[in-house]
Amino acid sequence: MRTALEPLLAAVQSNCHLSDARHAQDLTLCNYLLAMREYYRWEHDLPRAAVPPRADVALWIAEREALWETLAQDEWSGIPLAGGEADPFDADAVNAELIPSGLLYGAGRGRFGKPHFFVARLARRERRDGVEILEAGCEYVRDMDAAPAALQGGTIVVRREAFERWLWLRAETWESRAAEGDMAAALDAYGYGRERDRALERMAEAERETLILHELGEVAAGRLLGEEWERFMAGLEDRRVEITARAVRDLVADTLVTLPTLLERDATPSLHFWFATFSGLRKELFPRLSSAHAAWSAGAGRERLRDALESGREHWLRVAREMAADAGAARRFAQEPGAIALP
Repeated sequence: MRTALEPLLAAVQSNCHLSDARHAQDLTLCNYLLAMREYYRWEHDLPRAAVPPRADVALWIAEREALWETLAQDEWSGIPLAGGEADPFDADAVNAELIPSGLLYGAGRGRFGKPHFFVARLARRERRDGVEILEAGCEYVRDMDAAPAALQGGTIVVRREAFERWLWLRAETWESRAAEGDMAAALDAYGYGRERDRALERMAEAERETLILHELGEVAAGRLLGEEWERFMAGLEDRRVEITARAVRDLVADTLVTLPTLLERDATPSLHFWFATFSGLRKELFPRLSSAHAAWSAGAGRERLRDALESGREHWLRVAREMAADAGAARRFAQEPGAIALP
């Protein structure tokens, strides 16, 4: 099958290299090296636990960077299909041909406008609340960043392999710090202390639902925020504003759908998993949720969590609408995030 797909895979790989060449500098040095080490493991089909020799990784990075330098003037490659060449960002057109063959194509833009591409085996397909959900299995081609899930137009795309690798990295970080708290509780719920690999596989299978709920929250947020928000995001040039806007949008999505649903289902392991990933600017902006979470963790029940979500839902929708409507306000919020924090 791979031989028959070679022209398509070559075109997508070319676009992956071009995307990485144009956006690798967006990462901090630490995050860049972590991403490239993981990309090396994926590209060389190494086990997730493998520790590749530093010299080999360093040589590979140098070779990849040398390749990127040759791509400065390149343009995006069209995707060859039976009916002709497709625009590489038209995932719907490419998938109309690939999905019946059991394959899945991914194309979208992430943080700072970085394009992301992949081709994978289609592992699962379903519809929920009128939204199509496509799950990628084994990935044949990808760029250096592999988000576990994303909203691709009106379709939710979940990447099983990318999620498993992401979980492994999180577990490694947790182990190195000998930490306790939510990640410890989430891992323990899946038997991590008894059988590491199987536990992470079970966790990836179960927590795909949390990923899907977040993306359904993104769909709900998009319906409420409308085209004005999309125009606002498309026109952003200030990276600090973009980071703030993305954090606010994530909080809208999670207060609308993700956390209320997990609470309603009494999904304690998934709540631990979600709070284990609640960090950075999102956490800085929402102290009230952090306080409610601390009370819940101490055994105070879930009422404070529900109250925090209700107040947060109204607050973050208002902030998002104000950012989209007023560029000056968006810049102020980015410069002084404390002005929109919910204590």
